[in-house]
Amino acid sequence: MKRFVKFLVLAPVAVVIVLLAVANRAPVQLSFDPFSRTEPALAVTVPFFVVIFAAVILGVLVGGIAAWLAQGKHRKAEKRYRREADRWRSEAEQLRGTTGRAALPKA
Repeated sequence: MKRFVKFLVLAPVAVVIVLLAVANRAPVQLSFDPFSRTEPALAVTVPFFVVIFAAVILGVLVGGIAAWLAQGKHRKAEKRYRREADRWRSEAEQLRGTTGRAALPKA
């Protein structure tokens, strides 16, 4: 089921990406010089869909990093809870072992 839902979401996205790439093949000049509009010091001519895809990829990366950083406190709390649960589990096992031996009749 999970695989089907993934396909159901990714198939239309893939179609839109292909259509976007085909529709935006015209070259554009990407300038990295904010001071000169006519003769930029550093400029690259690329198809427009490359600019769009690069912006989307950069946005996904920045958003993913921001989400990862924002969830740091939750990961830290989860690690602390896991350590505490392990400590309680080992203490329970230890108490079961000592209680079981103490309850046996002496021979």
